Amino acid sequence: MAELAQVESSDKQTIGRFLKFSLPFVAVHLACLLVFVVGFSWFAIAVTVVVYLLRGVGITGFYHRKFSHHAFKTGRTVQFIGAWLGTSAAQGGPLWWVAHHRKHHHTSDEQGDLHSPKVEGLKVAHYGWLTRESADPCRLDQVPDLAKFPELRWLDKFQWVPILATAVGLFIGGIFIGRAFSWTGTNGPQLLIWAFVINTVVLWHVTFAVNSVCHKWGTREHQTTDDSRNNWVIGLLALGEGWHNNHHSFPGTSRHGFRRRQLDFTHLVIRTLKKLGLAYDLHPVPARLWLGSKSSRWTN
Repeated sequence: MAELAQVESSDKQTIGRFLKFSLPFVAVHLACLLVFVVGFSWFAIAVTVVVYLLRGVGITGFYHRKFSHHAFKTGRTVQFIGAWLGTSAAQGGPLWWVAHHRKHHHTSDEQGDLHSPKVEGLKVAHYGWLTRESADPCRLDQVPDLAKFPELRWLDKFQWVPILATAVGLFIGGIFIGRAFSWTGTNGPQLLIWAFVINTVVLWHVTFAVNSVCHKWGTREHQTTDDSRNNWVIGLLALGEGWHNNHHSFPGTSRHGFRRRQLDFTHLVIRTLKKLGLAYDLHPVPARLWLGSKSSRWTN
């Protein structure tokens, strides 16, 4: 009986993973084909870029640098807005995301690393790990620093709310803009497909690439215990996250680009928040790790 119960429990978990990840993952990718139905407009492209940057910073700036590594601080209102943006990217709730990311750092490119191309291969490292038991929901005691905030626990539990709000907002907004400003050439379905569906898929794969591509291809300017690498293409697409070897050499800094020419859009946003009085206690790049020949006012 115990063995039967264990099998039934395992089956339920497998079905749960399929419904939570595999089915939506495939469905959203297929929905991208609707772009041939809704057509194209430069306005839709512009909105897509803006939404990409907002949701992207929610992941890179808040999920990653603030929540996972405490690289800077904000008040709770800004913290919640950042968490909402990150959750709207459909990459899991903040507590779940942080718990799994911290595990990656703890066992980077070793047995137990959830998404290491060295250990699991490129396909599993990129997205396959999400279908495994290791990607199941986290426990609150794994992220006590975040679990103490009820609003973050709420977002983690009801992560579908920001996702649905983003989709519905773009659809309704597209209808209104298309009717009020016909010169934009847009409409509700068009904004939904471009700025939500395609946007989501691109952001998924860019985020996944940080842990797959950036542990396989690129340059190593710091001797770390893993295979992390700096990849300029991912650096641009992932808003600064592609300077991954830099990040693994010192995870706690708010800046990932350790040279002047290593563009780090996320850090520019964090710096802007600081200038506006909305962020503080930014952790700088240690002088011993700065790769430029001259110090920079952007190191912190």
